[in-house]
Amino acid sequence: MMLQTNLNFKRQLLDYLNTERLLPKMHSAYGAFHSTKTAVLKVMADILLALDYDDIAFLILLYLSSAFNTIDHATLCTEISYGPGGSLLG
Repeated sequence: MMLQTNLNFKRQLLDYLNTERLLPKMHSAYGAFHSTKTAVLKVMADILLALDYDDIAFLILLYLSSAFNTIDHATLCTEISYGPGGSLLG
């Protein structure tokens, strides 16, 4: 039951983000033909290109897993199911 709920949630969220064009063009997660490998290759290519042009390149990595543990999941689910403007997404 929980797996089906998670899949419905993911599908609903992605449909909303795609419809409203809220995902960046270079978004690497949750999309067809995108993976962490795609993201790493893009970052490496950008860094190498910058270095080829004698630019300075910085890479800052953040570990955000614990930040999501502070979210009230009931509130999050309510906001997502009704959307930020109060309209029902489903």
